[in-house]
Amino acid sequence: MDTKGRLVAGSHNRNEFVLINADEIARVTSVKELSGQICQICGDEIEISLDGEPFVACNECAFPVCRPCYEYERREGNQACPQCKTRYKRIKGCPRVEGDEEEDGADDLENEFDIASQDRRDPHHIAAAMLSARLNINRGSQPHVSGISTPAEFDAASVATEIPLLTYGEEDAGISSDKHALIVPPFMSCGKRVHPMPVPDPSLTLPPRPMDPKKDLADYGYGTVAWKERMEDWKRKQNEKLQVVKHEGYNRDEFEDPDLPVMDEGRQPLSRKLPIPSSKINPYRLIILLRLVVLVLFFHYRILHPVNDAYVLWLLSVICEIWFAVSWILDQFPKWCPIERETYLDRLSLRYEKEGKTSELASVDIFVSTVDPLKEPPLITANTVLSILSVDYPVDKVACYVSDDGAAMLTFEALSETSEFARKWVPFCKKFSIEPRAPEWYFSQKVDYLRDKVDPAFVRERRAMKVCNFSPNYSITYLLLREYEEFKVRINGLVSTAQKVPEEGWTMQDGTPWPGNNIRDHPGMIQVFLGHDGVRDIEGNELPRLIYVSREKRPGFDHHKKAGAMNALVRVSAIISNAPFLLNVDCDHYINNSKALREAMCFMMDPISGKKICYVQFPQRFDGIDRHDRYSNRNVVFFDINMKGLDGIQGPIYVGTGCVFRRQALYGYDAPVKKKPPRRTCNCLPKWCCCCCCRSKKKNKKSKSNDKKNNKEVTKQIYALENIEEGIEGIDNEKSSLMPQIKFEKKFGQSPVFIASTLMEDGGVPKGATTASLLKEAIHVISCGYEDKTDWGKEVGWIYGSVTEDILTGFKMHCHGWRSVYCIPKRPAFKGSAPINLSDRLHQVLRWALGSVEIFLSRHCPIWYGYGCGLKPLERFSYIASVVYPLTSIPLLIYCTLPAVCLLTGKFIVPEISNYASLLFMSLFVVIAVTSILEMQWGGVGIHDWWRNEQFWVIGGVSSHLFALFQGLLKVLAGVNTNFTVTSKGGDDGEFSELYLFKWTSLLIPPMTLLIINVIGVIVGVSDAISNGYDSWGPLFGRLFFAIWVIVHLYPFLKGLMGKQDRLPTIIVVWSILLASILSLLWARVNPFVSKGDIVLEVCGLDCD
Repeated sequence: MDTKGRLVAGSHNRNEFVLINADEIARVTSVKELSGQICQICGDEIEISLDGEPFVACNECAFPVCRPCYEYERREGNQACPQCKTRYKRIKGCPRVEGDEEEDGADDLENEFDIASQDRRDPHHIAAAMLSARLNINRGSQPHVSGISTPAEFDAASVATEIPLLTYGEEDAGISSDKHALIVPPFMSCGKRVHPMPVPDPSLTLPPRPMDPKKDLADYGYGTVAWKERMEDWKRKQNEKLQVVKHEGYNRDEFEDPDLPVMDEGRQPLSRKLPIPSSKINPYRLIILLRLVVLVLFFHYRILHPVNDAYVLWLLSVICEIWFAVSWILDQFPKWCPIERETYLDRLSLRYEKEGKTSELASVDIFVSTVDPLKEPPLITANTVLSILSVDYPVDKVACYVSDDGAAMLTFEALSETSEFARKWVPFCKKFSIEPRAPEWYFSQKVDYLRDKVDPAFVRERRAMKVCNFSPNYSITYLLLREYEEFKVRINGLVSTAQKVPEEGWTMQDGTPWPGNNIRDHPGMIQVFLGHDGVRDIEGNELPRLIYVSREKRPGFDHHKKAGAMNALVRVSAIISNAPFLLNVDCDHYINNSKALREAMCFMMDPISGKKICYVQFPQRFDGIDRHDRYSNRNVVFFDINMKGLDGIQGPIYVGTGCVFRRQALYGYDAPVKKKPPRRTCNCLPKWCCCCCCRSKKKNKKSKSNDKKNNKEVTKQIYALENIEEGIEGIDNEKSSLMPQIKFEKKFGQSPVFIASTLMEDGGVPKGATTASLLKEAIHVISCGYEDKTDWGKEVGWIYGSVTEDILTGFKMHCHGWRSVYCIPKRPAFKGSAPINLSDRLHQVLRWALGSVEIFLSRHCPIWYGYGCGLKPLERFSYIASVVYPLTSIPLLIYCTLPAVCLLTGKFIVPEISNYASLLFMSLFVVIAVTSILEMQWGGVGIHDWWRNEQFWVIGGVSSHLFALFQGLLKVLAGVNTNFTVTSKGGDDGEFSELYLFKWTSLLIPPMTLLIINVIGVIVGVSDAISNGYDSWGPLFGRLFFAIWVIVHLYPFLKGLMGKQDRLPTIIVVWSILLASILSLLWARVNPFVSKGDIVLEVCGLDCD
């Protein structure tokens, strides 16, 4: 789409558009002024023919009618001009209708006769017809333009026989030439036209073979001994080939000889599963079963042996332990069948990037979302965009969309600077194949850049970047490092300027007020920075598209935060580029592996299994984390253990970034269903018995299938195609022609262009679409009221209803029968930044937990939603675990308090431990430890990462998860929003300075209180044992063990509070001591273990007399 480098702003509801650039501004009150004549029948723009003149339907009065209306009038109407009533004449390029006069000269047979009308049900033809009718494409060079466009040429492979013919070229003189049937050999199927014609096509290297349908096939060699031998040989070779390419299928459309070697590298599978070795997984499964047995025996003992003198403590501990066991089961069994995957990028290139031909790799639209440039630095966003633009993928198949949900002029100006620097950065990356391709991280690497570099040009250019004295003959790439430093200065200058907003608002360079000055009330904005004609890199090569999008916002509308912004990008990208696959990344997650898109295509473009894959999820890896990873920011246990386990079931959950989607799956369609072969029947039983059994089974199956059919029919794509076809071709009954349109508007909104794009599984938009129509539709689909009364956010796109929209979106796709794939390349595909500060980390976990609570209290809760669909039971277990884990905060808080209470009161949650009880406790601890060790072994996780994960599970559980639970209950049940603010108090400069930055937040109080109570309990317990003698040390060890367990798990929290100064902040100490004192006094006042009866008086042992 060529906008001549101008910012396009507008509002569909207000019917206005504004085109802005640095030197001119043009206000257009209606989209009609953007084009030429308007059709007086449908209101669409009349297209321009190849000679540059508007299409003229009537040569008598020139009444403005577009080509689709002209053809429809000739085909279905009275074939006359609406104004002068003159009969329409056939225009070259249009199909002939009854009553047309014979024309002199050469006729265009390809367009005159609608030969391929039987292909009208092809979704690609239907979608192309809708798009062409809506966008008014220049059809001067198109062979068919009536109703539904059909191709002028058929692929001969579609009609060629599957069995190789014995002979070719023999002609029977007894058959007249007008009865000859054209038979094309399979190896000549290169898109040649197939239709009855008396003269063979001269382009064929062998003449076609005429056959008389009345003759027997044996007269032509079929059925003879030689034919049978050739058939057997052909079947044998096909079976051998099927064994080799069984995973990927057999593509007959390619130019190939049937006798080609079956081990062709380009025909091998693009990926494969790597199951965990049995030596690792079998002991792991055995230990899980053993742990279940030990748990049953453990609870049997705990329930049957209550502690009478501390019944309340015992009851609370048993309830907490039962909840921990249930949580463990939900988390453990989805890891029963973990797998790994391996991709073959060389095979992908051999299959889809053949030498001398254009690349057949699928197009990818990449989404980058940002809101506040002051919290999300524009320099970080710029590096993410630069890594996307320089990715190792065909440039014409990559489009980057940046969503600015804050409508900030700072983001717009920073993106303008980024597009200019990309003209220098992209060719440098592709010329020398550097990694990573985010300049900030590339230039900050502490590695030897000359390692494995044998190209002398790279050495010279790299050396030239470091010198200060430049020769007059240097190339622009020699100064790339200096250019990037200047680029950073310009970006930082923009950030500095944006700190203080002028009273009259921001103005652009030409004096035009910035349309987004009011972030709550502004029109939609679109700017194409790269990808339009004339903008190339410094070496003259084409660049990927870079498009700025800011959706319209008006007061009184619910914009649904990030999920709403992502859905707006889905729609606007469908209008502009309509790639079949989408990649979404956060603004701080850059592409670390330039071949990441190719890794995903190894799964998505698989001919067989790829059709059922809804998304490919990559693990999150992070930069800038301290070596000890104090707060488990890397989350290695989840990404390297849990996600591998889910990949062996139905696929990993969607984690919000670094994920490649199939666009059709986001549209709410069901996954394609694989037809099962007919079941074999048994002949050992009497026929009457089989009939009775089968009859009852068939009745049950029939009723179930009818129910499923009724539930799924609305979401099936075939059903959608039939509805669209009715709406296009027109039905006599007016309601039947209007209902399909109503259904599609209910699902996707009132944009015929977008609706038509949803039917194109392979993506793409028609060539020659006018800029005016694209702009009109693009502004329309990002308007604030577009989603009203539609399925957006309910069944289509990113799902609304939770701040963690990623879990809901992936869950809905799995419920539709799709499966996902987990891809872990050797070089991490994406890297981002994580909050290494304690307060920021707790607030991040708080937001995740709050989203899970919202899902748990919604209708989409996996406990009761989605039964009878395509979600597998173990996959449901994982989703249940992902939404109920905040509930663990209450049992965890109680369990961490019990050790201190036991030490302060002298009571314990377990009665006197017998030998059997000791054996049970020891067995439980052993199986827990062995399970963790085996998980670390097959998952490739170090013990340090595992231990940090365990520690932060306790820290986050008693703080963020607890607050999220109460906040979610208040929000969902009472409608009260509670926000926890973070206020910076100070920090130090230097590496990892943010790690030692203290920020006050109320989330710090519960863990600190637990820490103080347990430390006091340990002191009191040890003092009591010293004063009471040797006998009291035995029972003390059990209490001390649990108290020390709590203190050790909270140690990173204590270290985070102390920071570099090795002292606690005063406010934390005061609040924690105050709360601990209140709890201690309350306990002393209502101690349930002190007898409430009469005071027992003892006789004094002294003789007072």
